[in-house]
Amino acid sequence: MVQRILRLFHYEFGGLHRAAVLLAMSAILSSFLGLIRDRLLAGTFGAGRSLDIYYASFRVPDILYNLVALSLVSVTVLIPLFLEKVKDSKRDARVFLNGVLTVFLGVMIFLALMFFIFAPALAKIIAPGFSAQDIARLVVLTRIMLLSSILLGLSNLLSTVIQSYRRFFIYALSPLFYNAGIIFGIIFLYPVFGMKGLAFGVVLGAFLHAFIQVPGLIKLGYAPRLSFNISFADIKKVLLFSLPRSIGLGTQQIVLIFITAIASALSAGSIAVFHFSLNLQSVALNVVGVSYSVAAFPTLAKLFVNNQKKEFLKHTVSAARQIIFWSVPASVFFIVLRAQIVRTILGTGFFSWSDTRLVAAGVALFSVSITAQALVVLFVRAFYAAGKTKKPLVVNLFSSVCIIALSFLLVRVLSLSAPAGEFFEKIMRVEGIGGTEMLALPLAFSLGMIFNAMVLIRSFSKFVDFPILKSVRIMFIQVLGASLLMGAVSFFFLRVLDNLFDIHTTIGVFLQGFVAGVFGIMVWYASLRSAGNGELKEITDSLKQKFWKTPVIAPEPNEL
Repeated sequence: MVQRILRLFHYEFGGLHRAAVLLAMSAILSSFLGLIRDRLLAGTFGAGRSLDIYYASFRVPDILYNLVALSLVSVTVLIPLFLEKVKDSKRDARVFLNGVLTVFLGVMIFLALMFFIFAPALAKIIAPGFSAQDIARLVVLTRIMLLSSILLGLSNLLSTVIQSYRRFFIYALSPLFYNAGIIFGIIFLYPVFGMKGLAFGVVLGAFLHAFIQVPGLIKLGYAPRLSFNISFADIKKVLLFSLPRSIGLGTQQIVLIFITAIASALSAGSIAVFHFSLNLQSVALNVVGVSYSVAAFPTLAKLFVNNQKKEFLKHTVSAARQIIFWSVPASVFFIVLRAQIVRTILGTGFFSWSDTRLVAAGVALFSVSITAQALVVLFVRAFYAAGKTKKPLVVNLFSSVCIIALSFLLVRVLSLSAPAGEFFEKIMRVEGIGGTEMLALPLAFSLGMIFNAMVLIRSFSKFVDFPILKSVRIMFIQVLGASLLMGAVSFFFLRVLDNLFDIHTTIGVFLQGFVAGVFGIMVWYASLRSAGNGELKEITDSLKQKFWKTPVIAPEPNEL
């Protein structure tokens, strides 16, 4: 068994579903560690100002990471270019990667130093509602976390080779080690160093995220090393190709900066509630959307490079159908069982019942757009695989403006209009607690992402001259109908089980949600099976095949 597991490090996963399921399993494990991380944070601090500072301290490092690392060394940028180099020779590919690595480290270190120096001024922009003491704490954490941006960017560069050779098992381990490092920081470093220990844990996780990929890279013959044999023509090509992505990722960070700035002026804990809600809904997003998109991207890039346009389209639509198949019931599941999910995962220590109700409402609002967020991830990657970067840039820019405008507008409406605020609180079941105006932020985010997905899919349909929405309509109706039925059954059993379990205890809340969810899932499965849903059969057949019995593909670099 140990040998089989070790051999997985160097296996190439050839099928979309097997690769996606492997990445989904990794996402589940990583999300589980992420939930442990959030539970430790919630129990230790509660949804208060300390966690507001902690989450705000990610903003400047994330700007550096997204503007440079996720553009210059993003797999969506490098994989198509790397595959072109491999077609010529492995040596050319190695020279290309080492040149990018050298330029990347030089740029990142220089910018990190600039951000380090100007961190106090940036902190005042990011959190204008913080006191001077809070700003000082924010600056310290921000400066420490800048190192994690460099390490995660390096990890992205290394994963270009790993994913190009479809060694997804190694890639799948990285996020597990990242969250493990953060958890280590909470448990062992925080008691020693205080809040700085949390930042040290993030840096440790980023280091492990990169280091785990190095042995696989060496075995493939791409040991990373600095080089002054740099092809500036290739670097220019990477920069020109990545510029739209840089701007697009920059707009996403601007959205989060605006949201953080708005939340910093609201009730203490608003930033923490927003991020707890975002992290919980991201479990479903990462397991479904990111897994299928990451698994599909190398194949999409290869198909487009080889001019196999029909297979490219077929692969994209197949991934979209699977994303819809899983994300729609996940959305309904999170909306119906939101209170049980939040209380079970975060309900400990200083995390109060008011915190639970606010985060649960935020989870529901985010969950409305899980399918849209997952499809955005897929179709942005599909555009990049085809070498088309301007269209997703324009769509992302416009949707980002919409999210920012809606955030300001909705917060103002809920704060100043008593009837609107009371009506909204009643719908979200958060009557009688303070700070509910911050729920405008996840609502604005979801509305913007739904708009983004609709425009992006229509644009891609025109690009490939194929009606994607029409092709998935029947399947979407089947899945939505089964999911709504699942939600109704789960809600019914929640009411029935109120008196059976002691919902004043964590185990009672968990059992109530678990049993109600199981009955709902059974109904969902039975509904789709009776309807003869093709995706259900396809997934079932794929899961019957053991990973370790997958034929090993011994790729020759010139033929990838």
